[in-house]
Amino acid sequence: MVTITGVKTRDVRFPPQTSLDKTGSDAMNAAGDYSAAYCVLETDGEFEGHGMSFTIGRGNELVCAAIPLLAHRITNRTLESLTANMGATWRHLVADSQLRWIGPEKGVMHLALGAVVNALWDLWAKTEGKPVWRLVADMTPEEVVRCIDFRYIVDAVTPAEAIALLEKAREGREERLAEVGADKGVPAYTTSAGWIGYGREKMEQLLRETRAEGYRHFKLKVGTSLEADKERLEIARRVLGYDEGNVLMVDANQIWSVPEAIEWMTALAPYKPWFIEEPTSPDDILGHAAVRKALAPLGIGVATGEMCHNRVIFKQLMQAGAIDVCQVDACRLGGVNEVLAVLILAAKFGVQVVPHSGGVGLPEYTAHLSTIDYVVVSGRKSLLEYVDHLHEHFLYPARVVEGCFVTPTQPGYSVEIRPESMARYEFPGKEGVSWWRTEEARPILEGEQI
Repeated sequence: MVTITGVKTRDVRFPPQTSLDKTGSDAMNAAGDYSAAYCVLETDGEFEGHGMSFTIGRGNELVCAAIPLLAHRITNRTLESLTANMGATWRHLVADSQLRWIGPEKGVMHLALGAVVNALWDLWAKTEGKPVWRLVADMTPEEVVRCIDFRYIVDAVTPAEAIALLEKAREGREERLAEVGADKGVPAYTTSAGWIGYGREKMEQLLRETRAEGYRHFKLKVGTSLEADKERLEIARRVLGYDEGNVLMVDANQIWSVPEAIEWMTALAPYKPWFIEEPTSPDDILGHAAVRKALAPLGIGVATGEMCHNRVIFKQLMQAGAIDVCQVDACRLGGVNEVLAVLILAAKFGVQVVPHSGGVGLPEYTAHLSTIDYVVVSGRKSLLEYVDHLHEHFLYPARVVEGCFVTPTQPGYSVEIRPESMARYEFPGKEGVSWWRTEEARPILEGEQI
């Protein structure tokens, strides 16, 4: 019997591969340091539980401070007692009223919750000798539903409805398991060529390279200048053409008001984007509905989710008919449990799930989540974002072969960072070891580049 004996947090940031070369740049976030607020659940057994939440720099300090406050609620508990009813465990973690007061299932506390909950699932899967997606796939519909806190969403889907939906999805399950087990995972789309800080030549070169690698879906950042966006989309269409075999998407990262979003995307409609991602504030449900209604005649859908902090926001987006694509985030929500709730909501409302993976560790997480959606929930092989950097820092990195994700096979949740990478990029780190103690880091530390 395994007991959780303590928790460690690590603040890990990767500026050399993000802010310093403009990888990850968009209209709202010009120079983010892709970072991991990292959680390790220590045990008296063979395994530890590893989880993380993605941030883009200094916010890591807040999330790392919050992680132990939540992990304290499961310390000195046996893994068996926690996993016997994962829905109850999740609700216990969000039930500290003093912590809940500063963020009821949102913000810093919820990012910390995602790291803790995902670490718990990582530990559970390791002890069972399975990847997280397989752990869920081997559950009965009743066991999956037992992992979910249905408070606040029963007006949209009840536990009984969820069980019926999952029972229906069991049709063809064995064939889907065999397919993903043969390493033929979900198709990937790439954002790697589309960062807004990249020059035109670099963008065109990367589009040609990723197309040659087998990608057929490409996303570009937009929103700083309409003329610049037209120029970049013109380059993209020159490389990709306009046939249905090469799909283009665009992402504004919340930069516009509702009227601006409609006006701007109407101007970009000739380039035939499949969807506009985050056209306005992620909290503006009715705003997204208005944008979707205005753009539907132009053949442009609406996608959002990476900043949606709980299942309630997703519920309302779907109830309002505000989105075509649900971009659930692995750690913005409260870990696997809450993601399962949103996957079921999406299946109930017929909304396509395309998880957000544009950050360090996110493709590692979401390779599991898309597999769960395909095998267990919707039965639909959708699409998954792949950003081709920072994977070398993980023991079991996400991989794409011929335009498709390779299904994870190692036990756990795939976000365990290599010890040498942890030492090199932990903030503020040790003298003589950490990158943060070098001259290269000085401009960031002194605020000259943030």
